[in-house]
Amino acid sequence: MDPLGPPPEINVLLLGDPGVGKSTFLSRLSLGVHPRSDSLPPYSLPALRDSDQPFAFNVTLYNRPYALNFYDTASPTNYTLLRPDFIILCFDISARGTLQAIRTHWRAVVNAHFNYDEALPVMLLGLKRDLRKEWTEDEKRDGGRGESVMPQEGLGVAQELMCDRYAECSAQTGELCREVLEDVAKMCARTTTGEGAKSAGTNCGVM
Repeated sequence: MDPLGPPPEINVLLLGDPGVGKSTFLSRLSLGVHPRSDSLPPYSLPALRDSDQPFAFNVTLYNRPYALNFYDTASPTNYTLLRPDFIILCFDISARGTLQAIRTHWRAVVNAHFNYDEALPVMLLGLKRDLRKEWTEDEKRDGGRGESVMPQEGLGVAQELMCDRYAECSAQTGELCREVLEDVAKMCARTTTGEGAKSAGTNCGVM
């Protein structure tokens, strides 16, 4: 019998525009992060049914188990009615407009529907890292930018919006997915402490 009791259940909500890769990210996590060696191609990911939400993942951190329940905007329960313990704002690194939508729409959604806890932790997550393209000389001319979002840009938006963390990964290839899940687990573990996850300074960094 576990003297600490059952593992804490932590609800995680993914927000972001359609098509940014939220479902693919959750599908990658369902494989245990790493691609399957017996599939062709090795990055083939299983399809997840929205009706099966929440998608549950059991993780161990500092020898303590945690049960993470992931939801996204396709949840059978209207996502605005959920009470998540952790929010991940997702954008597509290869589509600049989806990052702008975090500024203009999704952060407002968080403020409007999930302001019940000032300590609610929020991560900004760039998906489809494998599709990032370097800006051409024409795009950079006169201070211009390409369609792809560069790491420091994402980090700057995370700091601007006072997010607790910034990270990037590729669900299709598995690159940095384990690190992102570990980051999520660490942030979620802090929600079970007395002090909560928010701190005086934003804990942002580029992976």
